[in-house]
Amino acid sequence: MSSPRTRVRWLTLGLIVSLIVINYIDRAAVSYAVGPLTEAFDISKSQYGLISSAFSIGYMVFAFVAGPLVDRYGARRILLLGVAVWSLVTALTPVAGSFLGLFLARVVLGAGEGPGFPAATRTVSRWLPQQERGTALAMVGGVAVAGSLLIGGPVVTQLIAGFGWRGMFWVLALVGVVWFAVAWLLLKDTPDEHPGVSAAERAHIAAGQRDEERTSKGRVEWRPVLVNRNMWIIGIGYFAWGFMFWAFMYWLPEYLSTEYGLSITAVGLFSVAPWAAGVVGALLGGVLTDRIFRRTGKPRTRLVIMGVALLLSGASLIPIFTAPSLTVSLVFISAGVGIGFVTGGIWWVAAIDAAPAQPGLAAGFADAAFAGSGIVAPSAMGFLVTTTGSFSSGFVLMTVLAVVGGGALLIFPKRDEPRPTLDDTGALADTR
Repeated sequence: MSSPRTRVRWLTLGLIVSLIVINYIDRAAVSYAVGPLTEAFDISKSQYGLISSAFSIGYMVFAFVAGPLVDRYGARRILLLGVAVWSLVTALTPVAGSFLGLFLARVVLGAGEGPGFPAATRTVSRWLPQQERGTALAMVGGVAVAGSLLIGGPVVTQLIAGFGWRGMFWVLALVGVVWFAVAWLLLKDTPDEHPGVSAAERAHIAAGQRDEERTSKGRVEWRPVLVNRNMWIIGIGYFAWGFMFWAFMYWLPEYLSTEYGLSITAVGLFSVAPWAAGVVGALLGGVLTDRIFRRTGKPRTRLVIMGVALLLSGASLIPIFTAPSLTVSLVFISAGVGIGFVTGGIWWVAAIDAAPAQPGLAAGFADAAFAGSGIVAPSAMGFLVTTTGSFSSGFVLMTVLAVVGGGALLIFPKRDEPRPTLDDTGALADTR
């Protein structure tokens, strides 16, 4: 009698999702302690701006560097090392002591968190069949990210209220240590290495994988990724979406406060709507891409979904600079963010499709483009607002980038090679 199909792959996915939530809360925690932290370390506002960019610098470099390390040494080892580094840095942040100490701490924090998405992408490519990856990576790259922004503020502010701003960092560091201990016991690089995976589950996963995805580790080859047309198109599209994401993450509260005179409490309440829409959009994108892939078996459909979503996301912002009001802004910013988050997890699925033998390197390439927009967007928005005296030019730039990124995804990708389609159970369909 055959063994029943276990669901260890979903336990593995749960570990990755929880990691991303911790990751985003940790990186944003410093923004809730700006007042006491800058006072304690005698840091000016301009210096704090540099500190804010320091994270993205470390993150961009190490997201790219971590990709080949993940493919060479496996996701588990690199993730555990990354979590150990960022938990230690989080614990040391309250005693950094100066601008230079805090700047370096943020660079190292970015470096520690950089491997997160490349390692998550490789884990999903080795643990889930193709027809389940859209939903899985929507949870990782969309729901976990938007969800962490939803809950991060209340969680961090409550920790500050209960333990002080220094204690808040130490509690978050402890959460990272707990994740490390659990992952040390439960996280494995492949299903074959996990004793709890049944033969039926291994067969289910293998049936939906390409041959090159069944290997655990291998030699890293840069050229196939760097000359891959689809990888560059994914990078352009991800930069375009990332610009909108980072711009709203850093500037939405200031926009609502400046343009409409909202109190800090009201800003907090109104800022929830776009990220709630992001959770819905990410779930929708994951389900949609998996359903369409089951019917067509064509990886290019992922790029089409992302291209259409980017165009619609950019178009959603037009009413904000043509007929602005508080209601219009909230509705259409939420629509733009929600539709943009349809792409949230599909970037990683598309990266796996483009370079299945080296998903870590491919994801690092894509994540570096996203992190690059995290460096550019806050300063570009600040420059435009300062020079024009209005946020409208920033919204126009977001729309233009969305059109460029969406157009690239729809027009320029390579055609799919013929592949067998999958039926509703994930098995190969008979196409004769």
